[in-house]
Amino acid sequence: MTVPPADHRPLGVVIATRNRCDRLAVTLRHLRKLPERPEILVADNASTDGTRAMVARDFPAVRVLALPVNHGALARNHGALALGTPYVAFSDDDSWWAPGALGRAAELFDAHPRLGLIAARTLVGPAADPDPLNDVLAGSPLGPATDLPGTQVLGFLACGAVVRRSAYLDAGGFHRLLFFGGEETLLAYDLAARGWGVSHCPDVVAHHHPAPAPRAGRPALQHRNALLTAWLRRPVPYALARTWALAAEARGDRHARRALREALVRLPGALRERRPLPPWVERAARLLEGTAA
Repeated sequence: MTVPPADHRPLGVVIATRNRCDRLAVTLRHLRKLPERPEILVADNASTDGTRAMVARDFPAVRVLALPVNHGALARNHGALALGTPYVAFSDDDSWWAPGALGRAAELFDAHPRLGLIAARTLVGPAADPDPLNDVLAGSPLGPATDLPGTQVLGFLACGAVVRRSAYLDAGGFHRLLFFGGEETLLAYDLAARGWGVSHCPDVVAHHHPAPAPRAGRPALQHRNALLTAWLRRPVPYALARTWALAAEARGDRHARRALREALVRLPGALRERRPLPPWVERAARLLEGTAA
């Protein structure tokens, strides 16, 4: 197999990481074995555990973007801007791509000019168990489109997503207000609102090896960001209903209390940046939620 030089490769990988040096090393070992030989960029969120030194020592072909502070999910935005390949795959520091997956993704992007994001089929852990989200995406009621591969969706896992770089930047990437946790839905909305296709393509496969215990506080972040996403893009009655529901849940759940408190702090910013979805995207979101009129 002839490998093109790095500046001519159609697809690169951006990995956002912070203080998970050992897990990142495992991911990089897998990625450097891929037959596609993608360019790899680590967007390091101000790690203090020797991450940058480890990459420089053990993976000299991997680029490091040394961010001065923790940007959360926005590290992917910085990475995509710095990478420059027409297509960008995202990995977390505990995920990687199956051999051939990135080549297949590049073929799909080449063949479908409106395709903005591919939501991969994700396999979890050493046993490669299917992630439950796979069936949800495959069963999307949005169905296929004549000019897109796979099934249309408005959701994905960030560690199993490949984007057309121009579409990703056109949509603004991951939103700064969400920072981290359930940030994918808003990006899917924004891509669709700009006319880009978001498709689940099960022949593009990612592997995810999460830690046995989820990161502390993740449930609260996901609740918070779901509410902020509602205020940023959905109709006001919908956002109000989500707010009341979270307030009711907060009476008996500490994660919901934290989510509500943090969402209210960020609400003025969400209102300043509010941009309701176009009618056709709102209808698609309602259809996915089973509330279409």
